[in-house]
Amino acid sequence: MVALALFMLFIVLPIAEIFVIIEVGSQIGVLPTVALLVADAVVGVWLLRTQGRGAWILLNKAIQERRVPAREVADGGLIMFGGVLLLTPGFITDILAILMILPPTRAIMRTALSRTLFAHLTVTVAGVSKSRRGPGPEPYDVEGTAVEIDTPSLPR
Repeated sequence: MVALALFMLFIVLPIAEIFVIIEVGSQIGVLPTVALLVADAVVGVWLLRTQGRGAWILLNKAIQERRVPAREVADGGLIMFGGVLLLTPGFITDILAILMILPPTRAIMRTALSRTLFAHLTVTVAGVSKSRRGPGPEPYDVEGTAVEIDTPSLPR
């Protein structure tokens, strides 16, 4: 699963980006394509600055209110990942980045991400392990003790 994701990220995505850039360039010309790439990067960076600042303010507010800032941390992570995608040249990654940065689409992505992560989460509280992986055998704990044994030091 991880190998497939890495293959898609490092092989398929760059090929798709090059294909889209060539197609757009053949339709509107080279200079307008470069101008469009620069313009969407500038707009994306502006969005990143404004939304990142807003996420930082909300994170600090949640901490001051002494509540767990789960939503704020998820938003900050999506905004940061969107910022990384803005650094890669191409229309596909810029569209994904803007979707991660804009609040309405970021909320949808945050919900999907939390559901995916929660499905594979294992929580351990007070020595009792509860798996959230779905149906299957119940997890169990093994009780045990450890005894430290002094061993004589070896001559040098």
